[in-house]
Amino acid sequence: MYELVSITSNCFYIESPAKIGLISYNDKAYLINSGSDASAAKKVKRHLDERSLHLEAIFNTHSLADHIGGNHYLQKQTLCDIYAPGIECDFTLHPILEPSYLYGGNPFSELRHIFLMAESSEAKVLTKENTPEGLSIIPLPGHSFDMVGFRTCDDVVFLADALSSERTLEKYQISFLVDVKSYLETLEEICKMSARCFVPSHAEMTENIEPLARVNIAKVHEICETIISLSREKNTFEELLKRLFDHYSLQLNYEQYVLVGSTLRSYITYLKDKGELKSYIEDNRLLMTSGE
Repeated sequence: MYELVSITSNCFYIESPAKIGLISYNDKAYLINSGSDASAAKKVKRHLDERSLHLEAIFNTHSLADHIGGNHYLQKQTLCDIYAPGIECDFTLHPILEPSYLYGGNPFSELRHIFLMAESSEAKVLTKENTPEGLSIIPLPGHSFDMVGFRTCDDVVFLADALSSERTLEKYQISFLVDVKSYLETLEEICKMSARCFVPSHAEMTENIEPLARVNIAKVHEICETIISLSREKNTFEELLKRLFDHYSLQLNYEQYVLVGSTLRSYITYLKDKGELKSYIEDNRLLMTSGE
């Protein structure tokens, strides 16, 4: 874990639970994400130091804690700039927003840990003007609000969390999403992409990304059909969440409650907007159904 994998002479990724991109120009380095915490960041810095590379900037694809958790340590050690796209920059500046958004209120202590809340870092909004020459931004919304990927001058595409591996989908079943419609549109765009190679954060590097994108699309449609099937009778949100966990034989814990719970709400919005779910206020309860 945390081995440096060479893709081209100046483009690498660091093998980790969420792959970290590294691009070098002479003695300067740029990271795509920073790892989950200070411990991960220390391993990243060791690679930089061994190659006498000065970290100029970190480009965060989005603001989930497993991608920005190393920001604080690396910025403190190197004084590097940090850039994050759109609303992801606000979450990076104020990490309490992530567990607050997921929970829907002030998060209790069990939700304030490194997997859901990184340390704050001084981030600036990512723009075309503050990316180095040869690095282009690819919008990838859906998994998070304003997630992006990057294409390097060597035609390597870093896809952030736009796809999950088949093994991850089989294990966890329901990937975190904030916008199902945008996510499906992003996956369709990925299917059309060509590149020297693709580096998803949570799947193996590949020269052909379309098959995995199709697997992820199919999983989204499967989950939609499952939610509709589980909603033939009127359910409260909590009842539907339990049925979904039971259906996929998932074990509820605090982290999964907020991650899958937030994602279920996103699916409900998508299906309700399509007219495939209806909602009612009855007896001071919000009820949902796919039936009459």
